[in-house]
Amino acid sequence: MFKKIYDYIMEKGLYKLFLPNPIGTQHLKGDIFGGLTTGVVALPLALAFGVSSGLEQGAQAGLYSAILLGFMAALFGGTAPQVSGPTGPMTVVVAGFIATSSQPQHVFAAVILGGLLQITFGLLGLGHYIRYVPRSVISGFMTGIGVIIFLLQIQPMMGVKSVSGPLKAMAGALGAVTQINGAAFVLGLVTIALIYLIPRISKAVPSALVALIVATVAAELLKLDIPRIGALPAGLPQLQFFIPSADALPTIFLAALSLAILGSLDTLLGSVVVDNVTGTKHHSDKELVGQGMGNMVSGLFGGLPGCGATMRTLLNIKTGGRTALSGVIHSFLLLGVLLGLSRFAALIPLSVLAGILVTVGIGIIDYHGLKLLPKSPNADRIVLILVLFLTVFVDLITAVQMGFLVACLLFLKNLSDREITRGGSLTPMVLNESPEAQLLAEQVRVIQAEGPVFFGTSEAFILALEEDVTDLKAIILRMPRVPLIDQTGAFTLKEFVTRMAEKGIQVVISGLPSEPESVLRDLQIIPDILSEDSVYPSLAEAVVGLNAKIAAHTSPVLIPQPYLHKVGG
Repeated sequence: MFKKIYDYIMEKGLYKLFLPNPIGTQHLKGDIFGGLTTGVVALPLALAFGVSSGLEQGAQAGLYSAILLGFMAALFGGTAPQVSGPTGPMTVVVAGFIATSSQPQHVFAAVILGGLLQITFGLLGLGHYIRYVPRSVISGFMTGIGVIIFLLQIQPMMGVKSVSGPLKAMAGALGAVTQINGAAFVLGLVTIALIYLIPRISKAVPSALVALIVATVAAELLKLDIPRIGALPAGLPQLQFFIPSADALPTIFLAALSLAILGSLDTLLGSVVVDNVTGTKHHSDKELVGQGMGNMVSGLFGGLPGCGATMRTLLNIKTGGRTALSGVIHSFLLLGVLLGLSRFAALIPLSVLAGILVTVGIGIIDYHGLKLLPKSPNADRIVLILVLFLTVFVDLITAVQMGFLVACLLFLKNLSDREITRGGSLTPMVLNESPEAQLLAEQVRVIQAEGPVFFGTSEAFILALEEDVTDLKAIILRMPRVPLIDQTGAFTLKEFVTRMAEKGIQVVISGLPSEPESVLRDLQIIPDILSEDSVYPSLAEAVVGLNAKIAAHTSPVLIPQPYLHKVGG
């Protein structure tokens, strides 16, 4: 089996997705400065996300992820200046999984398997499908993530032990007030204030890092009795070897699938942003492979899952980073912190990290999308609100799945409403003025169909065709502008022709393109339901053929090119 997979990868040239990116020096100065800056910014975020994950050794797991995933994704990814590491959405999934799993080792198994799934996504070429995710789904999802991060920091900000989910955070908020550690809460508020105030004074230094240092030093000088991160290992991460039981595999797989889909989605959205900012073009599938490799390595050494971090990536670009070298430098800086400064990181108050994450949650919320909500189409409003609600109160992957499904259904509903319209009336001309001939000519209608006839438009299609068919003897259905018919559309047409036959109305078709005709023939609708002499290459030939049939029973009537009823635009 593995040999077949290997041969397939080599034959299709997919091995190129696993090749490391060249580390050049054409942007050396910018890459060094960008890497150092993002490394400094990533330090407090990695620690904060690690602690909020719920893992016992969360801070170090966050730092391991920023180092290992950041390095591997930069070296093997498909978006040159992308900076990767633990992020809010991925941490939320981990926190939810830890709340339901009896063994923390299952988390690392899920991270490894999630990385393997991401590599599979890349090999299958799924990276390009990011463009099909509706904006309303993304907006509701990101806003929901921001709300979750904010809610989960309520207890830590108060100096109270954190909880595992947003519902528990809301339920326990009042109880936490009675247990509040005043010093921790004030320190958290100071952290938030510094993060927002420092950029107004100077943007030369990362405000989150300055706030972290100032608040931690203040806590030490004042000898505050508040919860801290605690001791971190002062060395390289150790390989985690763990084989889960068969009973745990389904749960681990579902968590891994959630991480893989969410991480891929978040990363590729960031890659699109990078393209817009730099004028470059990322390689979606290679980016997924690089992220997958990074997550696998992170899981193997006890690190959190992560993905492309859009804000850190934009900071990297803004400060000069342009190639993979900047991401590599970012990882080496964090490695240096792990090896030399871990004893100082142990002193950081948890309320300070909570304050940092509060600002992260606030920043993730899509205010622009919410501002436009009253002016947006009904379908977009429904999807955004649904995804936001499911993200906060159910889970992230369900939110994305349901949002995408509802968006597709509403789009098809809107498409069917627009594609199928009717208007006008047939005004035939006759060659003789006999009342019989005039009456007969008025009983023949020409209808033009435009656009695809598929499961999304089939019901409206048949309703439009059956509108006002009283006293008709024949219908000519023009179809040169119908590019495709699926099985549902074909059987809808069959149903329409059968119903018309029961009413004594003959249906003929003109101008049917080859692809829809092939579908109708494969399904034996032609010739079983529509006989061969009911299908004509053009409207003119259909008119001649229908006149011949009419003439055999009544006085000669010429049906000229009429004003067309339109089915579609």
